Amino acid sequence: MNPKLLLLAGLCAGITCAMDTPSKPAGRAADPVFPPVRDVPGLPRVLIIGDSISMGYTLPVRELLAGKANVHRPPTNCSSTGNGLNHLKSWLGDQKWDVIHFNFGLHDAKLPPEGIRHSPPDVYEKNLRELVRQMQATGARLIFATTTPVPNNGVISPTRRFGSIESYNTAALKVMKETGVAVNDLNGFITPQTARVQKPNDVHFTAEGSSLLAGQVADAIGKILAQAR
Repeated sequence: MNPKLLLLAGLCAGITCAMDTPSKPAGRAADPVFPPVRDVPGLPRVLIIGDSISMGYTLPVRELLAGKANVHRPPTNCSSTGNGLNHLKSWLGDQKWDVIHFNFGLHDAKLPPEGIRHSPPDVYEKNLRELVRQMQATGARLIFATTTPVPNNGVISPTRRFGSIESYNTAALKVMKETGVAVNDLNGFITPQTARVQKPNDVHFTAEGSSLLAGQVADAIGKILAQAR
């Protein structure tokens, strides 16, 4: 074959191979929050359900409760109540849970154009009732964490806006009171400290902020476990 044709064929094969093989970002490690946890026999089993805020505190909660509880979470950002209703059964699995610490709110409060899963407060309340019903059916003790604040009156950018977090927390607290679910007021705890520990123009927290939230979460779970004993 003509040498030029051989060179062209080799180049085309290389291009085809590169297109068919998904690229992996250099140096990007798997999120340490997501790998499954191997239970320590005899310890209670705890499930944390929540969005990226909970992903930030899951590992330090696990460390704080080491030797006291097996702390798990679904291998995903649990997002909105609508998403929760679609996936809760798989997150719960078929094993026993002693405590479920959960939150939904930020993704429900998202406004268009980003808020694809946006749920107005009345829909959010309805969805939460059904989620609580399904989780209580497992026999686990439940703890609801109030949704943490959004800066700038809910406006992060022209395409990233949120409804009133207060209205969503009000709806959630109504549901928890009526269904007898314990409340971990993360919003009330972290709000006075947001200027120091929340990232600028962002709903997420610094490592210090996530560590502070983790302390509150671990404390709430520990109290429920002590009551159960």
